[in-house]
Amino acid sequence: MAMKLDKMSRKELEALRADVDEAIVQRRKTERHEALAAAQKAAAEFGFSLDELTGKKGGRGAKAASADPKYMNPEDPTQTWTGKGRQPNWFKTAIEAGKAPEELEI
Repeated sequence: MAMKLDKMSRKELEALRADVDEAIVQRRKTERHEALAAAQKAAAEFGFSLDELTGKKGGRGAKAASADPKYMNPEDPTQTWTGKGRQPNWFKTAIEAGKAPEELEI
């Protein structure tokens, strides 16, 4: 597909560039879908799902599996914390009240 770019106006060139950019985006989506399908097929041949092999659930945008909880709020056992990241308020309150972190471990 030979094009005479030097014969095109600036408007035509900008329109062409926009069309090419959109075609690239669409091609990337298609190739990504094809790659995912191929990976799922390869995993299935060994008796696994792709999620099992990658440790992810859900796919794009899904959060990685969190760590097991290490601490539990004695006043509300449904509140737990892994010990990573920001301390929850219930943990801070318990520590300020004189509890040792070991006392809150599960």
